[in-house]
Amino acid sequence: KITENAKKSLASLKRENPRLEPTLAIIQVNYSPLVIISIFFWQVGLRVIHICLPEGSTKDEIVNEIVRLNEDPNVQGLALDLPESLCSSKVLNTVKPEKDVDGLSDVNLGRLVRGDAYDCLVPPTVCAVMELLEDLGGKTVLLVGASGAVGAALQCMLQREGAATVSCQWKAPQLQTKLHHADVVVFGSPKPDDVPVSWIKPGTTIISCSHGLLSEKHSYDQQNNHAAENTVGSLAIAMRMQNMVKKTERWIQSQQYRKWDLRCLKLQPLSPVPSDIEISRAQSPKAVDVLAKEIGLLTDEIEIYGQTKAKVRLSLLERLKDQPDGKYVLVAGITPTPLGEGKSTVTIGLVQALTAHLNINSFACLRQPSQGPTFGVKGGAAGGGYAQVIPMEEFNLHLTGDIHAITAANNLLAAAIDARILHENTQSDKALYNRLVPVVNGVRGFSAIQLARLRRLGINKTDPGTLTEEEINKFARLEIDPSTITWQRVVDTNDRFLRKITVGQANTEKGFVRQAQFDIAVASEIMAILALTTSLQDMKERLGKMVVANDKKGEPVTAEDLGVTGALAVLMKDAIKPTLMQTLEGTPVFVHAGPFANIAHGNSSVLADKIALKLVGEKGFV
Repeated sequence: KITENAKKSLASLKRENPRLEPTLAIIQVNYSPLVIISIFFWQVGLRVIHICLPEGSTKDEIVNEIVRLNEDPNVQGLALDLPESLCSSKVLNTVKPEKDVDGLSDVNLGRLVRGDAYDCLVPPTVCAVMELLEDLGGKTVLLVGASGAVGAALQCMLQREGAATVSCQWKAPQLQTKLHHADVVVFGSPKPDDVPVSWIKPGTTIISCSHGLLSEKHSYDQQNNHAAENTVGSLAIAMRMQNMVKKTERWIQSQQYRKWDLRCLKLQPLSPVPSDIEISRAQSPKAVDVLAKEIGLLTDEIEIYGQTKAKVRLSLLERLKDQPDGKYVLVAGITPTPLGEGKSTVTIGLVQALTAHLNINSFACLRQPSQGPTFGVKGGAAGGGYAQVIPMEEFNLHLTGDIHAITAANNLLAAAIDARILHENTQSDKALYNRLVPVVNGVRGFSAIQLARLRRLGINKTDPGTLTEEEINKFARLEIDPSTITWQRVVDTNDRFLRKITVGQANTEKGFVRQAQFDIAVASEIMAILALTTSLQDMKERLGKMVVANDKKGEPVTAEDLGVTGALAVLMKDAIKPTLMQTLEGTPVFVHAGPFANIAHGNSSVLADKIALKLVGEKGFV
């Protein structure tokens, strides 16, 4: 009956969530009778990952395996079938409470004792014992050899049903007396041979739940069949299945949009108003993981950078794809004041007023400031007065390194352009082709990006050995015209002496000298792409389409032609994630991208906006 109910519940959950694949991971050490159980679970609709560690595995090795499964978003439940000697508090409490199918962690047991029925799970073995026992009110139940988490949970559940519960070990001095007076005896561990069955009074119910779900059935031959003995193994397996259904239901709920539970920070305005930096430093920000939890982010959706910053993973967009967007407000400014003040301060003031004072979910999305203006006349861009992003120093300086990633990607592409021109000027077609398509372990093959270039050139071949001399020439040479190069190197500092430079003056560059320049990092086209992109794949495609120069026939040459698209994308893999920070009143802020408004769109990223619109809820504001 329990199994059939679990099967129906899982089928219902899968109908409502078509992509759901409930997964239970079971860790064992050198003990593998679980093949039948795995098939049994599979028939009910559960996927089972069976991890069997070698004999002699240490607690630390088991803990490492648990930590790995804790962080696996595709695993909803985790169970341990380990020898008693390995079931230490350290091992049991490593399992995340939200994945603890057997309910053996201290967190779960605490909730059980407190009577918090919704948040806790009763261990499967305990469930099985309680299922087998009826009408316990007023009866005396003796737990023998039942220690640890299972013993504690069993005692709690028995007392809740009105039974007088006594617990002792097999070597207890008054064991015979206790056995004789008990109405029900529960064996928590196998009965030693030196304890005769005759010590148990006739008619006593005996339940054996020695460690593990696969308890063996013991038979006690006693005249007149005075003792009835039940093993709980198969029933406990069904109960574990039932617990897994509950965990799956809670997992589905955790994936859905949750209301904010925001604790705002109190402002204490002073008169006269202190400087911005003094105001910023006077406030103690919340830990960023606390803020993330308050606004409904899951632990596996954030990557923490210190105490006050965290990257937010794009997987959130998939999780909340059915959640309606909030309202979208653009704060714009066209007044060209010398310090450019206005937009950030108004934006931060608005979200602090909406969230901290009117209890309306709101999210500020701001650009990351460039170090050029920060160390120049304009200064930082964290807002001002009592409407700021904090900590100001973190916000205005390196933040999480996104601008450094853009600098690295931009300058890698610039280096690839000059290197390609040098190699084409100094090598034959054959030598160039051998470098581009080298023999590796006796095999020569085109990479995916090279195959794409061949298709663009109209060469439909996949074997490097079959290209004609003319095709090798077309493939290997980009014939970049140096006078048309538009791709410049960048640095995120106002360094006026780099505005016009000469490159290639070393003897090793063989006389290839040209005039070039440095731009400021945030003026890179890669920054503009970061602000407009909608996914990692979209960013990769946009990066590949960037035109860096023309060839000698006047045709555009792109980053894709140079074969560096993958390298640029991997340098930007973390920069694509928005950074979560907070205002002076503890309301959430996304800081992401920073294209200048005079040469690009002057807006923070589309991705930060899209994520924020999901998080604020239908009635919230971004």
